[in-house]
Amino acid sequence: LHQMKKLTLEDLKEFRDTLQIELTDSQIDEKLPPYFHPGENHEHIQYLKDRRATLGGSVPRRRTVSRPLELPGDDAYAAVKTGSGTQAVATTMAFVRLLRDLLRDKNIGHRIVPIIPDEARTFGMDSFFPTLKIYSPHGQQYMSVDRELMLSYKESEVGQILHEGINEAGSVASWTAVATSYSTHDEPMIPVYIFYSMFGFQRTGDSFWLAGDQMARGFVLGATAGRTTLNGEGLQHEDGHSPLLASTNPAVVVYDPAFAYELAHIVKDGLRRMYGEDSENVYYYLTVYNEPISQPAEPEHVDVDGILRGMYLFQASAERSGPRAQLLASGISVPWALEAQRMLREDWGVSTDVWSVTSWNELRREGLEVDRHNLLNPTGEIKKPYVTQRLEHTDGPVIAVSDYMRAVQDQIRDWVPGDFVSLGTDGWGMSDTRGALRRHFLVDA
Repeated sequence: LHQMKKLTLEDLKEFRDTLQIELTDSQIDEKLPPYFHPGENHEHIQYLKDRRATLGGSVPRRRTVSRPLELPGDDAYAAVKTGSGTQAVATTMAFVRLLRDLLRDKNIGHRIVPIIPDEARTFGMDSFFPTLKIYSPHGQQYMSVDRELMLSYKESEVGQILHEGINEAGSVASWTAVATSYSTHDEPMIPVYIFYSMFGFQRTGDSFWLAGDQMARGFVLGATAGRTTLNGEGLQHEDGHSPLLASTNPAVVVYDPAFAYELAHIVKDGLRRMYGEDSENVYYYLTVYNEPISQPAEPEHVDVDGILRGMYLFQASAERSGPRAQLLASGISVPWALEAQRMLREDWGVSTDVWSVTSWNELRREGLEVDRHNLLNPTGEIKKPYVTQRLEHTDGPVIAVSDYMRAVQDQIRDWVPGDFVSLGTDGWGMSDTRGALRRHFLVDA
């Protein structure tokens, strides 16, 4: 049966007779079977139209254009740009702080839908329970075991949080429903789905592909990201490859930010691209970490364009003589690169510049677009990829590192001028501490 590609003439006639379709033998063409419509007044057509009207119209009804939302101004992002002072703060906590400020915005706050499969307390999102509450169509039907806590579970018919339990497949389904509500219901909503990064594109990648096919818009966050930041809970949590898996999806914009102020600019631009004027059919995958670090304040005259395009010079070397090198790092590896910069200067006399790579994936995507342009326009202007533009006038070899396998950094190899070396977390690794695990992978300074 699976090998049948088309119906024979005899099959078509039997199909006609079974369904009592008013076609003669001479009207049936084996090569091009006719379309048949019984007429608008036929009882079957009238029945279909009546049922459709009773159900409220065609379902699903898709829209390809969404009305723009009035998006928050700079004040909503100000708090996470000031740095953490003497306190160490993980980027996951920084994002939750930013999300709290966005939820307070009078224009989009009520449109944000936090979606949590399991780890609300791990991510510090239990602070949302008393105010936003967890959605339940029947309200709270039980006495919660944490009822004595100030931040205990609160369910409500008008709750804003979708708390799905340990159910990533259901969470992605909920996220997709919210992410496509601008199209199906003409109501732009902003889903924010946060999970352990290992349990996203690896576990539910096909569902994320479906979401892209349905023109979904929203934020997906891989928390406790990286291969070495959750080593104590075993190999099942050591994500060294989710950016690679996400890179296979044309709809996904992937960022691996190191600092809170980078997150602020990325989220702001993501809201603009997905919910502003001339909105795009993309959604964002952001990797955030559970490792507390000193969050720097946003530098004066920060290179916002570089943050959004995928890389910018974070800390240049003060020395201009002697041997030099360029250190490219993303996410939690940026502090390692800064320590390596110090060690190379003090112990080896090597001056280095440290670049924060916010998106290896976006750098590769732009490089491929430039290559395509140059291929199709051999007599026109020859463009240079952004990676090449930023590095062609620098000195020394380029060393690229992240908390992911080398293939993530190797995405930009084609456009790096000069010598290029990547360091990554390839293979298995078990350890009692992050430091020991990183020494095993040769990635920590």
